[in-house]
Amino acid sequence: MRISELIIPKYLPIFNDTRHKHIILTSGRAGTKSSYAAIRTDYQIIADPHGSAVVLRKHHNKLRKTVYKEMLRGINRLQIPKKRFSITKSPMEITYRKHDTTIYFSGSDGIDDTKGIIDEDKPIKLVVIDEATEFFDDGEGEDELANIEATFVRGNSAGFQMLYLYNPPKNPNAPVNVWCKKMEQRPDCIHIHTDYRDVPEEWLGRDLIESAETMKAADEKMYRWTWLGEPVGVDELIYYMFSDRHRAKPSQKRYQLIGIGVDYGQQNATTYQPFGLDIQHRKLEGLTEYYHSGRETGKQKAPSEYAKDFIKMTDILHETYSCSIFYVYIDPSAKGLAEEIKRAAYSRMYQVSIKDADNTVALGIARVQKLLTYDILQVSPTQEKAIEEFGLYEYDKDLIDKGKEVPAKINDHCMDAIRYLCMGLWTKLKYFLPAAEREE
Repeated sequence: MRISELIIPKYLPIFNDTRHKHIILTSGRAGTKSSYAAIRTDYQIIADPHGSAVVLRKHHNKLRKTVYKEMLRGINRLQIPKKRFSITKSPMEITYRKHDTTIYFSGSDGIDDTKGIIDEDKPIKLVVIDEATEFFDDGEGEDELANIEATFVRGNSAGFQMLYLYNPPKNPNAPVNVWCKKMEQRPDCIHIHTDYRDVPEEWLGRDLIESAETMKAADEKMYRWTWLGEPVGVDELIYYMFSDRHRAKPSQKRYQLIGIGVDYGQQNATTYQPFGLDIQHRKLEGLTEYYHSGRETGKQKAPSEYAKDFIKMTDILHETYSCSIFYVYIDPSAKGLAEEIKRAAYSRMYQVSIKDADNTVALGIARVQKLLTYDILQVSPTQEKAIEEFGLYEYDKDLIDKGKEVPAKINDHCMDAIRYLCMGLWTKLKYFLPAAEREE
């Protein structure tokens, strides 16, 4: 098996590169940088009897399903029998028996995580930093990467190398993008960017390429970021793709499942945003809206009153759409309201299943954007407050300029509720998307 048959032409010049100490690989989706890193790391412990490797992510809990699995896949692609390796999960290590060289896997949650990996007999020759963005978003960024380098470079007379992988954030001012520009000025660093167009079509499959082209037709800016990996900039308006095409009356007379996103406030607004799941037509269809603001109306409501209002709404939805099960996603901080709704729903002829909402903001926004881009999410004309907020919900401009994407805390009650719902139903909704869009 020739290496040139396993990696794309753009990566061939760096496979045996000894001139550059730092190699930065960025890409859009399907740019094959992870596959390259796996082949290069596996090859390291096979070809060099004196050097081991370490693969790092910021968080331990993401190692096994990502880079560890990718390294095992790389061994298969190299067509080397696995019996030549000692492969363990606890600790996560892959050792080439012939040389006793090892690939170590670790998170970098604390400084002690990496210090214990130093291999005195077989020094670390290659350090792979996977998802480098996480080290800037959740860690100390450039300082942390410099500390990792200092930890592993000891004991190496020559041949030490750092390999960094990430998909560029949208924001050109994001810290990892700024760091990359700085690193490009160093003579010992090379930066290579790829996208799916650099990869032979037979490696990707026609379906993946069609997914990219479908997004290009639907939202070229999203395509340039997602598939080409370009830092296209961040629109202040978060759901800039929302338009009249996303407003429509419910198409079905019956829904087997209705999901309801709930955002609760005592003085701030409380809103219920119900949507019907139309599996046949792959749609999440808005049905109606409940919205009450104590501050705006001058009338505060107790959780028990909000629960009564909720049941009035679900009674109507049950009668109108013959739906017998409602999945309700409520911010975990609203325990009192959740309990009141449970009590109020106890004797109904339908089931109300209360679930804690996943309040992961950035991921939730990305998923709602995806559902809008592919016309899966639609709202009813009666959801007037939601429609209004779709046109007003923005990132904090001052923070965008500093490289951070944080929504401004205004015009967000309906947006939070809809995000909770989309996150909660994601295991079902993702199958409405093209296959390549189903996982982040």
